[in-house]
Amino acid sequence: MVVSARSWLANEGGKHLVLMMWLGANSWLFVKTFLMYSSGHQYHYLYKMLGLGLCISRASASVLNLNCSLVLLPMCRTLLTFVRGTHMVSSRKTRRLLDKSKTFHVACGVAICIFSVVHVSAHLVNVINFSRSYSEDFPALNFARYKGEDPTLIILTTVPGITGVLLVVILFLMFTSSSYCVRIYNYEIFWYTHNLFIIFYIILMVHMVGGALKYQTNIEAHPPGCLRANHSSPEQQWEDLDKREEEEMRCKAEAHFQSHCPQTWLWVSGPLCLYCAERLYRYIRSSDPVTIVTVIRHPCDVIELRMLKKNFKARPGQYIVLNCPNVSSFENHPFTLTVCPTQNKETFAVHLRVVGDWTERFTQLLLPDIRRDMDILPVVHQRTYPKLYVDGPFGSPSEEVFNYDVSLCVAGGIGVTPFACVLHALLDGWMGLRLKRLYFVWVCRELQSFYWFAELLCALHHKLWHENRPDYFNLKLYVSQSDNLQCLSEEKYRPLASRLLVGRPKWKLLLHDIGRTNKHKRVGVFCCGPKGISRTLHRLCNSPQFPGTTFEFNKESFS
Repeated sequence: MVVSARSWLANEGGKHLVLMMWLGANSWLFVKTFLMYSSGHQYHYLYKMLGLGLCISRASASVLNLNCSLVLLPMCRTLLTFVRGTHMVSSRKTRRLLDKSKTFHVACGVAICIFSVVHVSAHLVNVINFSRSYSEDFPALNFARYKGEDPTLIILTTVPGITGVLLVVILFLMFTSSSYCVRIYNYEIFWYTHNLFIIFYIILMVHMVGGALKYQTNIEAHPPGCLRANHSSPEQQWEDLDKREEEEMRCKAEAHFQSHCPQTWLWVSGPLCLYCAERLYRYIRSSDPVTIVTVIRHPCDVIELRMLKKNFKARPGQYIVLNCPNVSSFENHPFTLTVCPTQNKETFAVHLRVVGDWTERFTQLLLPDIRRDMDILPVVHQRTYPKLYVDGPFGSPSEEVFNYDVSLCVAGGIGVTPFACVLHALLDGWMGLRLKRLYFVWVCRELQSFYWFAELLCALHHKLWHENRPDYFNLKLYVSQSDNLQCLSEEKYRPLASRLLVGRPKWKLLLHDIGRTNKHKRVGVFCCGPKGISRTLHRLCNSPQFPGTTFEFNKESFS
């Protein structure tokens, strides 16, 4: 599909620039380290013993050091939220790059896995060469204890070998459990294995202590390749050299070797301390349980949870992380705020769909008598609730809705939650908003799903109508199943019934109409829903079919 250069730069330019810088840094480190170990005089004898295995193992280790430090930064959620919220520090382009923090985390993780394979393979060759090329001339250079020592014994009886095996096992568990299928069908496995990163970094700090690779410290007194005092050169090589030249070629001292000081901690300690400090801050912040005010049961297995917490502040579009010890002490799950606390009302709320083991067990604790055959109208429950801890709030792309003149919010099913808080902010009359027009498209399979926020939509419609701003909020509802369409026939839901369409949106036509109405403007497109909708909108936002209008695509994604 043909793309527009202007739209492509707006949507893809920033992240591709960061990608190229990241690839460039990795390539530069690899090449620099490779050349240093292949041609450096201090590594002459070590390179002669190990060959290319030395260069590849050290070059890949440099790349691993870089990525093991970078992989932690995208997970510093509080820091990213602070940067996102400080508009004087970060521009909109910078804030949009923060939306790709999870993607960058995954990229660094993949790089760690790939170069770990390279690093391990090169060191396996090095271990074999240490055994075969045992040096009688330079005993201090050897890592093997004697010539022909079993390479397996070298690995299993040395600090670098044992720690290397442990690092490979942990990394394998973390990588395999990070696959999409594992995260979807058994999130607990992903959660518990991913927290092995703490042990991983501890072992990584110890990995270099063994000092397997050594460099020469007295190059001036013992130039690489010089003639040692107890060795004579072949006669044919020296037949044309006089005594003076031969004396200059002889070594002035024996070669001295020393192990490298571990450098991994120099790379990792900064980001690791920053991450640990943030986790400590988050633990203290979330240590007090919240007060569950009410639990409301909505149609289609959706639960609304209204809570109260002292000094809790949040912005529309942000999300929180819930932890219920009665379900699992270590599992934390993100949910978008659907109601933010205000000066007049300190409560906040989330809507969660009962899908998966955690939400099912959590719902049973909240509503032990839950029934699947409930009525259409929501039911409010008041009782004694389990302890619940809240961490956050954290930033998300939906915060940028108010930072455009025109925004298009597209929701699929329960993906409406990031925008519900935005609608509440408009209803509560937030001041100083840049937003001049909001297009809102909500696609659901079942008509009953619209009841989650039907009253909110109707209230916002009436408010804008009375303020003589009917064009400010453009609402379209789509239902893919045509059963029981009469359910929205109630008088109070008439504004929704008139905007309800059966079928799926024609996205190309929709964006064309928006582009024609808002020429020479940047339109923020925000999507939270199925991948099919997201891919289609992303592709259309980069297409050249809407001249004069730039659509900036933003996709909701929890870190």
